[in-house]
Amino acid sequence: MRRNPWPGGRVSLSSLIGKVAVALRPALFAITVGSVVPGAAQSPADRVQLRLDTVQAAAVLALVEGRPAAAPGAWQALFTSEGYRRLQTREAAMRRAFTDSSFAAFVRSDGLASRAPALRAALRAWAGADLQRAAARALAYLPADARIRATVYLVIKPQTNSFVWEVQTDPAIFLYLDPAVSPAQFENTVAHELHHIGFASVRARRDAALAALAPAARAAAGWMGAFGEGFAMLAAAGGPGVHPHADSPAEDRARWDRDVARFNQDLGTLEAFFGDILAGRLATPDTIQAVAANFYGIQGPWYTVGWKMAAVIEERFGRDELIRCMTDPRRLLRRYNDAAAPYDRAGRDSLALWSPGLLDALGVAEP
Repeated sequence: MRRNPWPGGRVSLSSLIGKVAVALRPALFAITVGSVVPGAAQSPADRVQLRLDTVQAAAVLALVEGRPAAAPGAWQALFTSEGYRRLQTREAAMRRAFTDSSFAAFVRSDGLASRAPALRAALRAWAGADLQRAAARALAYLPADARIRATVYLVIKPQTNSFVWEVQTDPAIFLYLDPAVSPAQFENTVAHELHHIGFASVRARRDAALAALAPAARAAAGWMGAFGEGFAMLAAAGGPGVHPHADSPAEDRARWDRDVARFNQDLGTLEAFFGDILAGRLATPDTIQAVAANFYGIQGPWYTVGWKMAAVIEERFGRDELIRCMTDPRRLLRRYNDAAAPYDRAGRDSLALWSPGLLDALGVAEP
């Protein structure tokens, strides 16, 4: 039996359990449900299985709002919630400390109590967001046989990050409940993460396209799948004519614009990274991972270079061609070069290109 982190007090067990029940009643529901036939084009309703789960967040708020005491049954509702258990598993896999006692200390902290009204309002607003629209944005930038099957967990936790988890087995999207994030930003984030889920669903096709390559070339091309961050930025925005941070605070838009302005420099940095893999200077998964991690950042080159390439390809050749590039990252590089070459002739800023040597080493063929 779990021990009550807030022993004693005047709140009755029945009243607090009732409060938790009321808070959780609408907290778990399906957005769209349908069957998926692998390899076949499906209607949007048949390609999406999406659940929104706010149980963990509602349980935390019920406990916080029940201070100064809380019933053991209320803590059990939190600790046995699906979102909490999966969050705990994920943190353990990341080798981060995450115990019931440490989380209880977070829940009973004064800082969290002071934020409870804003968190409650945010939970209500986010739960009312249009996730069908977010899913439609993601589907519009995915191959016809891609599918989206995921549970979206809205969670209150010490770490402020959001992430996807177990995309190949039981896809989950964990979103940190942040009152500073508007429903429009929330929908954008969900669309971004749903694109990752759909992109992962066609990974077998990408792997098959690269299977004949030598190990080093296959490793380099495999890491080009990280440009999926840029695809997701484009999908969440709704197209190349929409700023990826249209609904974000001004400082986020400014940061993105500064980072995109370094596109040519960052493309060169990524080319050097791929070249080091091909030459064997980065030869093990761990050493490759250590360098590749530097290109994530808040929204680093995997995002900005990937987004710019995707936007240029769509503007030049159309969305269908961009989607074809999603099943072979080598095609992405080739078609980006093809699309970017005319920029000088059109009087636009000159864009850096991937070198012929890199394309040849990856066995890139003409489309």
